[in-house]
Amino acid sequence: MAIDAATLDRLLKEPAPEAWRIVIAQVMTIVSQPLAINDAPSEVTRRDREIGTLDHLLSASGWDLWQDFGSAVERTSERLAHWWLEPYSAKAVLILDGLSLRELPWLTKGANERGFTLLSVTANASELPSETNAFARALGFGSRSQLQNNGAGASRKLTPARTECVDLPWKDCADLIDASTNWIFWHQWPDSRIHDGSGAGQGLDMLTRDVAEQLTSDAFWAFVERLAIGRRLVITSDHGYAATGLFFDAGDEQSAFLKTTLKSGRFVSGEHDAGPFVPPVALSVNGLHGSNLLAVGRWKWRSQGGYPTLAHGGLSLLEVLSPFVELTK
Repeated sequence: MAIDAATLDRLLKEPAPEAWRIVIAQVMTIVSQPLAINDAPSEVTRRDREIGTLDHLLSASGWDLWQDFGSAVERTSERLAHWWLEPYSAKAVLILDGLSLRELPWLTKGANERGFTLLSVTANASELPSETNAFARALGFGSRSQLQNNGAGASRKLTPARTECVDLPWKDCADLIDASTNWIFWHQWPDSRIHDGSGAGQGLDMLTRDVAEQLTSDAFWAFVERLAIGRRLVITSDHGYAATGLFFDAGDEQSAFLKTTLKSGRFVSGEHDAGPFVPPVALSVNGLHGSNLLAVGRWKWRSQGGYPTLAHGGLSLLEVLSPFVELTK
């Protein structure tokens, strides 16, 4: 994707909230186009590389925008908290762990084809770092596992609601949905697949094929229907993921720094030196989840055991943006 001069000028001069609005709108334009099952692996890769142009701009010329990301872009957890206070008679939230904007076309297509009413389709920010339990804590849970078998207790922000957290087949998930007025259902897919395939050379290809199979299946949509009938439903995620197998090798000095500091990960907790590099390859972020050092942009580096081809926790667009799809039936 070529960025025209006028858009580039706006990104570098506009206040951070407006600049991020422009970036996210461009990302949504790329990812929202329909996907065909047979072409999905190659097309998802093509789109990933196209969004990489924006990632490169943000890490090379506009990296100061990343410092404002946490305050300039509404977080999914904030959006859910506000949405939960709306006077709907019954509501449900389906969190698909690790679902990225790449998967958005399957949700919109399936909803349209199966008689759902799409109320909104947008993108919001993950927590920083884009990590599962950071999102759980932002929602008032101690951890993701606390939702299992309605075990979250009364400390959560989204209450009253029945809760569940599983990694079961969709049919079994549908069988768990009872007549409770409000539901929060956290499913561990596709994050479980992301980590299963993260060390494989074709991680994105394998994951894309699995996503296409799952999100076009009758069983998945029967489960969604059980949640949506009589309720207002949001489908979202805690974070996205980076297809790091498509990233570029960092230079020798940068690579040595990243390997020493971040090992094979995309972030490390605590106070750490961000290194002497300009533009930076890592940024220190202080916020709701303490101090963390996060990898910036699309760089990978040699590490013991091999750098994963799918990962999350750093600062690239598809790992820090999550879909937010509101529907009913």
